[in-house]
Order: sequence, then C-alpha cells, then structure tokens
Amino acid sequence: MKIFDKYILKSFLRPLLATFFVVLFVLVMQALWLAFDEIAGKGIDIFFILKFLGYLSLILTPTALPIGILLSSIMALGNLSENYEFAAIKSSGISLKRVIRPLVILTILLSALNFVFLNNVYPWATLKQKNLYLNMKKKKPALALVPGAFNTEIPGFNIKFDEKYGEEENLLKNVQIADLTLNQGKVKIITAEKGEISTEEGSKYMTLTLQNGNYYEEHSKRAMTQKERKKMPASAAKFDTYTINIDISSFNDDENLDNEDVTQHHGMLSIYQLDSISKIEKSSYDKHLELRSNNFYKTIKANRLYKYPDSIRDTILKPEILDNFSTANKTIITRDALQNLKRSTDRINNQKEKIKRDRKRLNLYDYEYNYRFSFSLACLVLFFIGAPLGSIIRKGGFGLPMIMAITIFVIYFFISQFGKNLSEESAITTLLGGWISTLILLPFGLLLTRRATQGMGVFNIDSVLESIKKFFNRFTKNSTKQP
Repeated sequence: MKIFDKYILKSFLRPLLATFFVVLFVLVMQALWLAFDEIAGKGIDIFFILKFLGYLSLILTPTALPIGILLSSIMALGNLSENYEFAAIKSSGISLKRVIRPLVILTILLSALNFVFLNNVYPWATLKQKNLYLNMKKKKPALALVPGAFNTEIPGFNIKFDEKYGEEENLLKNVQIADLTLNQGKVKIITAEKGEISTEEGSKYMTLTLQNGNYYEEHSKRAMTQKERKKMPASAAKFDTYTINIDISSFNDDENLDNEDVTQHHGMLSIYQLDSISKIEKSSYDKHLELRSNNFYKTIKANRLYKYPDSIRDTILKPEILDNFSTANKTIITRDALQNLKRSTDRINNQKEKIKRDRKRLNLYDYEYNYRFSFSLACLVLFFIGAPLGSIIRKGGFGLPMIMAITIFVIYFFISQFGKNLSEESAITTLLGGWISTLILLPFGLLLTRRATQGMGVFNIDSVLESIKKFFNRFTKNSTKQP
C-alpha cells in the first residue's frame, strides 16, 4: 500500500471512529429515553439495564455506521480541501477518483460487514432486546409504600397509614389494612396504632408486625345474597401484637426477565428465515383467501346458476325475475336474499381486519428482506454523497459537516419510512419500498461525484444570477421600444 493511500485512509478512519461512537451513543440514549417511562421505578437490577443497553447498541450499530461514514467522508475531504492539501494533490496530477479509491474499497468492505451484521447479530439482538423490554414492562413497580394514601401495589392487600418514620423508615403509624385475598371485597379489616415492616434479604415474604389494634371480619360466602349476608355473624377482636406475612415475590421476579415469548417478529429473523417463513405464510394466506371465496360463492348459491341455450328458454317467463312471482313470494324472495347477503357481508367484515393484519405481516417480511440488502448498500451510497460534498464545500470539523450529514440522513430515513408504510399497505411493491431510498439518493451521489471530479460546485451561482438577469432584461427592452 502506498504512503498516499495510507494517509488518505488515516484521514478518513480517525473521524469515522469518533463520529461512529458519538452517533451510536446519541441513538442509544434516545432509545433509552423513549423506553424510560416503561422501565423506571420497577426495581430492575442494574445488570438487566446494562443488558438492555448492550442489546440496543447492537441493534443501532447498523444505523450508526452509515451516518458515521457519511459524516467522516464529508469531514475528511473537507479537511483536505480546507487545508489546501487537495489543491496540492490536484496540482500533482492526481484526480479525485484516485484520491477516493482506497476509501471506496474500504466502504465496500464496511458495507459487506454491515450486511453480515444485519443478517446475524442484528436479529439475535432484536430477539433479546424486544423480549427483555416486554418483560420489563410487565414487571410490577417496585414496592414503595406511600403515607396518606391507599397502597394497592401488593396483590390481595390494601394498606394505608399516616406516617412512616424510623432510621430505615420501616415504622408505620395509624395503620389500616384491608385483606382482599378472599376476592369478596373488604370483608376483613385490620387497624393498628403502630406497625413495623421487616424483610430478610432474598426472602419472598415481607413481615408486617402490628401493635395495639383491632381485627374485624365478616363471615359470608360469595353465593349469598345481600340480605343473607346481613344475617351472617361477624367477628371482632383486639390484639396487642399481630403478624402478617405478605408474599412479595412478584416484585423480585428477575428470573422471568430473560423469557423469550416473542420469536416471529420480522426484525428477529435472518435473510434465510424471512424468505422461508414468508413463503410458508403466503401459501397459508392464499389458501385461506381461496377457502373464504369458495364459501362465499356457495353461500350466495352462485354455484346453482346455469346458462341455458336460447332454444330451450321458456319464452313465457318475463325478463325481470321477480315479475314472475306473486307479491307475497316477491317479499319472501327479497327478504331471503337480503338476509343471505347480510350474513355474507357480516362474515366478510369480521374477517377483513384479520386478513388486513395478515397481509401487513407478510408485507413486512418481504420489506425487511429487501431492506437488509438496500440498507447495507447505504454505506456506499452515502459515501458517494459525502466525499464529493466535502471536497466541494471545503469545510472540515464537526460544524457544517455535522449539519449536512444529519440533514442528508434524515432525508434518507424519511424516504425509507415512507417506502415502508406504502409497501406495508400494499400501495407499492415491497421490492420498491425496500430499495426506494437507495434508488432516490444514488443519482445524487453520482451527480455530486461527477461535479466534484470536474471541479464544479453543487450549482453555479453565477449561471443562476445570469439567467435571472436575462429574464428581467427582456422586460426592460420591451419597455424601451414602446413610444
């Protein structure tokens, strides 16, 4: 490898590593912020939080890489132009194509690496992250008893107290507990002047020791009427000390956070799995539609309709079918026809949403299959936009290149989402939806590369001003010719 190629690669790799990790950090923090409300305050161990962030980092790596390549290509070529190194390179007879040749080879390798990552690591990380996130959402909030309010977090109990005090804030004042474990409402009420909470480390039970209180319980059964319940006796007692053991294992069910209940999401599948599952489900989907159409055909008795030759047609029959029947029979026939039609349309409407959901799922499988290929090539497409753009604007650093890179990628991302939504609704083919962002931005990359190779700007402002000047000169000439 020549010294010149090493220098160009070094100028590109330094900003690439910096921008990649910066962009990845921003994307992970954004995703964490969106999920914060669902996982905060649930007493989840820091180990699972770090696992969640690790999976997020792996999922967002394929997105951060194209942004890093775009930004670093603008910065690298912009720095060369800003420091007049690019002018010295041109004066030596080296063209822009020769300058970016090692960068193109590197970008192709990065695109291939991105595809391997998307096909192997990304599905595994998506499987782990989505299931962990769903399990964290299902986890009950951390046990935090609040004074002055009814605490209903503990299953089967409703606890209220006026004050929480003590060094460990485990002492309660004026406690009222409704035991709801019988699922019959507040038939068991316990009040006490003081209470103490104690829990051994690792235990699934919380011990609540009450002092100087009263116990009240109604003895009734669920099958009893309200009048019968009023006749049933109730028991009441006073106590000096009363102990309640409460099961709080549901607040420490971290072992369930690793469960993998969702496995068929389109983001969790490799290219091969997307293709095979899509074919299987398409076959099942087509058979279902064929069965529904055949049932409808038979329900409306269309299979009993026949075409008779004109020679044996009864000329006595009137052209309008209903005119051949009496008024009473007309009513019966019309009513039966409307009932059959209503049953059939109701059946179709009930199935419509399910069919639509199945079609969307199939479209997402096909879209994801095509998008994996197109998004891998996004590294190369965005490089061919960033590299010539950097040489044209002649500006390095993080300022202007960062703004331009974010703007370009937002456009790319918007077009991708637009194509995804259209293909999901079957407005366009999934092939076009997956490739539309790449197909739209690729010509711009080629155009910018051509203009940068020829030493031209993005657009010639002088030619634009000259065209505007000529346009207004037409009016001034016409005004001078008039007497």
